[in-house]
Amino acid sequence: MLWIDLEGAVNVRDLGGLPTDDGGQTVSGRLLRADNLQELSASDVSRLVQDIGVTTVVDLRSSAELAAEGPAPLDAIPGVRHTHHPVVPEIGLATDVVAEALLVKKRQDQSRFPGDPTCGHYLGYLEDRPNEVVGAVRSVAHDQGAALVHCAAGKDRTGVVVALALAAAGVRPQAVVDDYAATGERTEAILNRLRRSPTYARDIDSKPVEAHRARAETMTAFLEQMDSRYGGVTRWLTDHGLSAGDLDLLRAKLRRPLPT
Repeated sequence: MLWIDLEGAVNVRDLGGLPTDDGGQTVSGRLLRADNLQELSASDVSRLVQDIGVTTVVDLRSSAELAAEGPAPLDAIPGVRHTHHPVVPEIGLATDVVAEALLVKKRQDQSRFPGDPTCGHYLGYLEDRPNEVVGAVRSVAHDQGAALVHCAAGKDRTGVVVALALAAAGVRPQAVVDDYAATGERTEAILNRLRRSPTYARDIDSKPVEAHRARAETMTAFLEQMDSRYGGVTRWLTDHGLSAGDLDLLRAKLRRPLPT
C-alpha cells in the first residue's frame, strides 16, 4: 500500500499500483483516499497540493458534519475544487426523532445482509443515496489531477466509493478488498484522532475498537452482492446515471496504458 504519512491525518494512501484485469496497473497520483482533513498542517497541504497534485476533494460527510467541523485547511487553497456528496441520509441533529430513525436504519442494515450488518449498511448507501454515490464517482472521473476522497474515518463511506471507482476501472476484486482492509492497520490511530472531535467522540466510544476495524470479509461480501443483486459494479453505476463518457474518463484517469 502506498501510504502517505501526514501530520494531520492518519489514513491517507495513494491508490496507484493496483493490478487491473487486463494485466496493467492503476496510476499513482490520480486517486487518493483519506480520513478527516480538519487537522492538516501547512506542510501537509503543501505535500498534497504541490507535491502530489490534488485538485479535487470529494467530501462524503453529511451536511451536519460539515457544519459542526467547520472549514478545513484545503478549503482556502486556490485551484482545489470541492465537491460534497453525502452518501448517508441527512437526518439532522441528535433528537428523539433522529434516534428512532437511527434505530430503524440499524434494523434495515441487518435485514439487507444479516450475515454482516456492515455490508448491509454499505448496500444502504446504494439504496438511500444513489445519486450521491454516482456523483462522487463522477467527480473522481472528471478531476484533472489527483482526486482525494474522504469522510471521517476514511473507512466506510470512503471505502465504498473508492471500491466502486476501482472496480469500475477494472481493478481486480482481491486488490479492492486488500485496499479496503488496509485501513484496519490504522484503526487505533484513526479512533484517537476522532476522539478529539466533539462531532465524533460519542459515537467512537459507544462501540468496542474491533467494531470499527475494516474487515476484508465485509468488502468481499459487498462486491459479491454487487454482482448477485445488480449485475456488477459497472452495471449498477450506469443504471443510476454514470454515462459511458464518465466511465471512459474514469478508466483513462486511473489505468496505466499497456505497452503497444
